[in-house]
Amino acid sequence: MTVNNDHSRVIGADKNLPFSVWRPRILTVLSKITVGRLKLYEGKTQLLDVGSAPEQELITVTIVSPKAYQSMALGGSLGAAEAYMDGDWACSDLLATLELFLKNRDVLGNLDGGWAVFKKPMLRVQHWLNRDTPAQSKRNIAAHYDLGNRFFEQFLDHTMMYSSGYFQDATQSMGEASEQKMDLICQKLKLSASDHLLEIGTGWGGFACFAARNYGCRVTTTTISKAQFEKAKARVEAACLEDQVTLLQSDYRSLEGRYDKLVSIEMIEAVGLDYLPQFFEVCASLLKPGGSMLLQAITIAEEQFESAKRSVDFIQRYIFPGGALASVKALVAVSAADRAGFRLYGLEDLTPHYALTMARWRDAFEANLGEIQALGLSETFLRMWRYYFCYCEAGFRQRAIGCVHMQLHLPGFQLEVAAHD
Repeated sequence: MTVNNDHSRVIGADKNLPFSVWRPRILTVLSKITVGRLKLYEGKTQLLDVGSAPEQELITVTIVSPKAYQSMALGGSLGAAEAYMDGDWACSDLLATLELFLKNRDVLGNLDGGWAVFKKPMLRVQHWLNRDTPAQSKRNIAAHYDLGNRFFEQFLDHTMMYSSGYFQDATQSMGEASEQKMDLICQKLKLSASDHLLEIGTGWGGFACFAARNYGCRVTTTTISKAQFEKAKARVEAACLEDQVTLLQSDYRSLEGRYDKLVSIEMIEAVGLDYLPQFFEVCASLLKPGGSMLLQAITIAEEQFESAKRSVDFIQRYIFPGGALASVKALVAVSAADRAGFRLYGLEDLTPHYALTMARWRDAFEANLGEIQALGLSETFLRMWRYYFCYCEAGFRQRAIGCVHMQLHLPGFQLEVAAHD
């Protein structure tokens, strides 16, 4: 390990003294990295060379502005993300850098200690104000999905599915993986023309149209995003599926009726932990006796769940306000509670598929950067989305977060058992 303690020649050391006084704390934390290899520069001055990985695995991080030190010292890992968004630090490979941080999270977790702890109560209050009440949920969804359909079209495939695909192999296109995921869900639900399926979380209507067109079922689907509703309506009409697909612009808590089956694809992350019991109770009330549902959910690692409940990360602060991830065990327990009464009968891990999905979205984002910039979005916004893609991909690759299919049923469900000769 090499640490350069001579800071007399670093960029703007005297001019930026209010910021650079935080440098020693950040160097101390980063110097504890043992997995992988990191070189830290300030201008052309090397401050750190830590780790012992081969040269080809070397990550270089450059401090562009000493303000980055203050952001990290006072804001922890969230402050590091904010400093990246502001262009205060750069690196040779953002995905690899975030993976390296995750591999060393046992020591880099100290970044969220010290002065950073004083910012946490304010962040928790802000997050609490964004909790998923019926009124606030519309604002939360609008903050993300009403950025404009044109923006999302630049990195999603033709299905407009904004959720993990399902890859048979890594050579398949994102569109193929999205269609395979939708077909897999339909098969798991054993959809037929006699079914009336409820979908909570329409997205842009991709799954509703797929299920109705390929399995002949009726679909009632709801969203609280105005932009998504309008796009989904146009797609249903273009596919001549108005007789099969009913679109609603309603909060799931206000839905009525009873359905044969229910599906919710990566909507539960927006529900918030406090509202999970209510979510599953509502789902149970909307199903006929013996009904079943499939939940595609992003989850957090079991060992991180309790600490995550007490903190606010980059995704919650900037991408999905009001959202939160539960662990698989927590979802199973809440769904099985008395007032919901679901039983788990199928669980599949999609985590590797999501890592590849994020990579495909990131590639498409960069390939269509010109069109995205033409939408008038700021450079800070674009850097935020780059960080978002890499942050999630790194999380899936290192299994800090995961993705699962949960198949749930109510009492009276008839589970088919394969016959044996």
